[in-house]
Amino acid sequence: MRKLSSYIGRYWYGYVFAVASMVTAIALDMLYPKITQKIVDDVILGGQMEILTKLLTGIVLVGIGRSIFGYCKEFTFDFLSSKIGAEMRKDLFNHIQTLSMRYFDDTNTGELMARVKDDVDKIQNALGYVGMLLIEVTIHVVFVLYCMFSLNWKMAFLPVTVMLCCAVVAIIMERKLDKVYEDISEENAVLTTVAEENLAGVRTVKAFAREDYEIKKFLSHNERYYNLNITQSKVLVRYYPLFQFVGKVLPVAITILGGISVMNGNMSLGALVAYVEYSRNCTWPMEMMGWLTNDLSSAVASYKKIKKIYEVKPEIEDSRNVVTLDHVSGNVEFDHVSFKLDGKQILSDISFSVKEGKTLGIMGATGSGKSSIINMLHRFYDTTEGSVRLDGVDIRKISLRQLRRSVAVVLQDVFLFSDTIEENIKMGNRSTMQMDEIKSAAASAQASSFIEKMDEQYETVIGERGVGLSGGQKQRISIARALSKHSPILVMDDSTSALDMETEHEIQKTLNSLKDTTKIIIAHRISAVCHADEIIYLQDGRIAERGTHEELLAKKGLYYDTYMAQYGGYLAS
Repeated sequence: MRKLSSYIGRYWYGYVFAVASMVTAIALDMLYPKITQKIVDDVILGGQMEILTKLLTGIVLVGIGRSIFGYCKEFTFDFLSSKIGAEMRKDLFNHIQTLSMRYFDDTNTGELMARVKDDVDKIQNALGYVGMLLIEVTIHVVFVLYCMFSLNWKMAFLPVTVMLCCAVVAIIMERKLDKVYEDISEENAVLTTVAEENLAGVRTVKAFAREDYEIKKFLSHNERYYNLNITQSKVLVRYYPLFQFVGKVLPVAITILGGISVMNGNMSLGALVAYVEYSRNCTWPMEMMGWLTNDLSSAVASYKKIKKIYEVKPEIEDSRNVVTLDHVSGNVEFDHVSFKLDGKQILSDISFSVKEGKTLGIMGATGSGKSSIINMLHRFYDTTEGSVRLDGVDIRKISLRQLRRSVAVVLQDVFLFSDTIEENIKMGNRSTMQMDEIKSAAASAQASSFIEKMDEQYETVIGERGVGLSGGQKQRISIARALSKHSPILVMDDSTSALDMETEHEIQKTLNSLKDTTKIIIAHRISAVCHADEIIYLQDGRIAERGTHEELLAKKGLYYDTYMAQYGGYLAS
């Protein structure tokens, strides 16, 4: 993870300019009481009316300069914090993209959304407006105290003492808030996850009439989030009034002490007026202390959460000595592959090979390990034992980019983005794919028939995850997306389960025409794999049977039982 200082360091010149503008603006602020002192002592009491015009002109010029430098300061801080926030968000998102599938198995989407959006926003705020005020408070206090000591050093010990007490209170408050903000950040992630899951699965919720349960579930987390925020408020309410009280009392105390000094002849009336004005300049930093501590604590808690994500390293990475294949033919080989996940054996001693242009069918009961074979081929996970080879090269030596670009996959869980149909189809080769290729892929996937009946056709924007399309339509768009990629290897993971037999047959004809493409077809239907060059039947993560359609039927084993379950009634009639 890049340290926060490295982000700030990239724009150090901007921060230098912003701080310089801030110092200039504060210095101009310090001139107001001085000019006021001159007006009281020299004009009102001394009768020097001739200098009044100059002093009033000075006030106007100070006001104009204060406005200009104040604008430069605030705009620069806002601009820089926005730039850094955007870079942090980009870097965090890029890091998340590099993480392995195992991380996403154990991490909620809502939590990651909260980190990328809410937590980065809080850090951005700390580097912008909040950070600006913290620096300004510090510099302002130094300037004010210098001016107060130069006017009357004895009286200056009062505001110094008060400020030190406020600083101690601020530190105590920050420590109390630190733990609260960590809990708030965690609960915000959970609350986001619950809401995201419920909205994404709203059809399932309604289908099972679980609205009341989901509402109660959301409200329970919402109540905890509310309670944590109330806890935060209680801490603020306990300490914040102290800052406000001091801010009101200090000018009064200064006025009384200064009035005594004026009466004793130790201070001029103009100096007293200036001193009271400086004391008012002390009060707003103390009033801001509580609020700034509050926001800073929130940002620190968010930074800790983001650091935890950066501490996670991808398990699947490119080899140090990456092998780049000049041409991928599509020869796939599993050599005694075993895979264990979280102590559970998923695959055991799987061996098979698929030559270029050939078709392998994979069948088996749910949970037998069919999809895990695809996970191995994509290197979503690495094998526990054995190896997977592409064109004779262990895929662990091939770059992830080349490996995954060489495999087009139609996943069992169809995911379509909330975008146009065109953009969803050309996802695999977005930069170079032409419209005629998109239409050709859609036609091959038997999707053009329903797409071209839509008002906007390929420009039709589909809802999130394909909302508004039937299961079969989503599968056909997903198949079109894989076909348009023109990869040497095509994987179909139970991708025709929602299609009618006629449409499936047409897609099978399309697959059979792909003579140079290696095809791996995972299915529950016999019709999807019966034309494969070889079929393997998995049971409990092992290859229980293998052979062609005819050979497996002749064995009258598991494959035969599946065949009879699907076609026995038809054959009997």
